[in-house]
Amino acid sequence: MKRRLIFWMIGLGLAVAVAFGVNAIPREPVSPTPGQADPVPETPTPSATVPEVSVYLPQTAEATLLPGQTPTPFRFVFPTQAAVPVSAWRPPLYAVPFALTEHDHFYFARPIGANERNWPDPNYRYGGVFFEGVTHSGVDIPAALGAPVLAAGSGKVVWAGYGFFSGPESPDDPYGLAVVVHHDFGYKGEDLFTLYAHMSQVDVIRGQYVTAGDQVGLVGETGFTTGVHLHFEVRIGENFFYRTTNPELWIAPPQGWGVLAARIMGTGGQLLPSQRFVIRNLDTGDSWVGITYGNLEGTNQDPYYQENVVVGDLPAGNYKIEISYLGVLWDWPLEIKPGQVSYFQFRGRNGFFNEVPPTPGPSPTPTP
Repeated sequence: MKRRLIFWMIGLGLAVAVAFGVNAIPREPVSPTPGQADPVPETPTPSATVPEVSVYLPQTAEATLLPGQTPTPFRFVFPTQAAVPVSAWRPPLYAVPFALTEHDHFYFARPIGANERNWPDPNYRYGGVFFEGVTHSGVDIPAALGAPVLAAGSGKVVWAGYGFFSGPESPDDPYGLAVVVHHDFGYKGEDLFTLYAHMSQVDVIRGQYVTAGDQVGLVGETGFTTGVHLHFEVRIGENFFYRTTNPELWIAPPQGWGVLAARIMGTGGQLLPSQRFVIRNLDTGDSWVGITYGNLEGTNQDPYYQENVVVGDLPAGNYKIEISYLGVLWDWPLEIKPGQVSYFQFRGRNGFFNEVPPTPGPSPTPTP
């Protein structure tokens, strides 16, 4: 299996690209569901109608270059990854912007075309950690060398070329050849940026206006990487290393498929880092492994879901979530709904809950 990028360590000059996600499950766990879990409120019924969406349009501006204190990425060799039980086929994507609830924001098209593998490598998702303190600031999409890289949305190119991380025209920049787009829409009054890194060729210039689907470059392996792929980031508020957010909450899922977000905690309410859990499809028997963010200091949570793990591209259907906590296997039924973020909480010995966090204030819904 191709080994992927090593990226960005937060603090003391280290960084890495390690996003974890979907892996094969060797066998069916055998353990009863504990009976001491607290009562769980019923799952709310989603609205059958798509709410009208409104998109904030910020003034375009040049990107804020990363300040000197940002970590310096480095390169290392990954272990052999496990087999991944995912299909090489996906249905067509939902047209963007798309949101069935006021809290979702599938604003971006995928930066790789449908004729290529255009979903994140499950071993290199957002928030993954290899060493202590090493976090992945985006997702890696293992498309073929030379595949077109496409703008995920409309906006102004604010960076194009080498040196985005370490200084103008630096050929040793860890991002390699990179492009950043400052989008002409935002979210709840904050600007949105997308970053495309490790390209073999850049096809746009700074100041150029692009629309969704415009080619901005070609997939490559420039910068600090051990294999061909596109590193893709979504940044909110500022074009700054520490303002990334999970791209799988922003890129549209395939039609009829959904996204899982969760907040997995210990009994005392503390977020559990690098906690593994199983996502088992009861209709097909397929299984995935999710892994929570490993370093919360290097990641940012969605303002509504307050998640510490996201697994995208899950076919809609009935699932069972399995978490081993302090030697006990807990399980929970969950429906993945098409075109939506499905959500659960786990609170250690208190078990599972399907309630979502309280709404943090007025939330405009997105529209074209």
